[in-house]
Amino acid sequence: MIVRVNRAGLLTTVQDRGRWGYQSRGVPVAGPMDLVSHRLANAIVGNDANSALLEVTLTGPQLEFTDDRMVAVSGAEFENVPARVAFAVSPARPLIFGPRLRGARAYVAISGGIDVPVVLGSRATHLPSAMGGFEGRALKSGDELPLGPPKGGHYVPTSGVSGLSRTIGTLRVLPGPQRDRFAADALDVLQSAPYRVNAESNRVGYRLSGPQLPHVGEADIISDATPMGSIQVPSSGEPILLMADRQTTGGYAKIATVISADIPAAGQLAPGDEIRFVVCSPADAVAALKAQEDMLLAVERT
Repeated sequence: MIVRVNRAGLLTTVQDRGRWGYQSRGVPVAGPMDLVSHRLANAIVGNDANSALLEVTLTGPQLEFTDDRMVAVSGAEFENVPARVAFAVSPARPLIFGPRLRGARAYVAISGGIDVPVVLGSRATHLPSAMGGFEGRALKSGDELPLGPPKGGHYVPTSGVSGLSRTIGTLRVLPGPQRDRFAADALDVLQSAPYRVNAESNRVGYRLSGPQLPHVGEADIISDATPMGSIQVPSSGEPILLMADRQTTGGYAKIATVISADIPAAGQLAPGDEIRFVVCSPADAVAALKAQEDMLLAVERT
């Protein structure tokens, strides 16, 4: 059983939760830009949380199916596509995305999941290294993807599912890990005005235009780990927000890190969007993540 891509859209890739456990060997994680929407879509159609699905960026695909399936779309919203509810597709009923309404990335879960080969424990596509997913690349018209056997029987009702995880205009951050490499007022500068996502941004990271962040000494450091959500600052003073396809290590000082609960909101940003950074406390970061996880677990256990 397969899903056939009649139109791929701007950037559509296969993603599960990512390629964890190999970062020490230089293998990036990849995975979804918005993990909350990824988990919700899978939960709605009864898939396992790590099932591979399609991440759709800005413009949607047209998909044909060779058998009857249930589909759920979470995250960004598009005309002609029900949001956060299971609906039927079949050979006579393809899935056709209309214009985008809000958000940047949608997650298309198909009952049974996408059954592409597992590479180093994951089906996630990492575009810079051409690893995983479907031939290590974005989908194109004419591609045919194998589907796993659907479990069937139980689908989460719409009433139990939230919409986009958080207002995407503000991202909460924790200082560091190299806060000492910046001027004393650098965190105030970071919070002083909005930043705009540049057109050069991609799944590796967002290049941001806005207030420049002054260093103390050189911008370069001995390379260290780069968690998703790290805000690294090269010598230009303009920050880069690292995202799902980031490298495993980096040599620029990092002034702050977006809290885990707000990374899904960051994943919904598109070029031209504006965001503000707000420093929060570790206690607030933990509380936000706990509330988010409680919501997801309630849906997954429904």
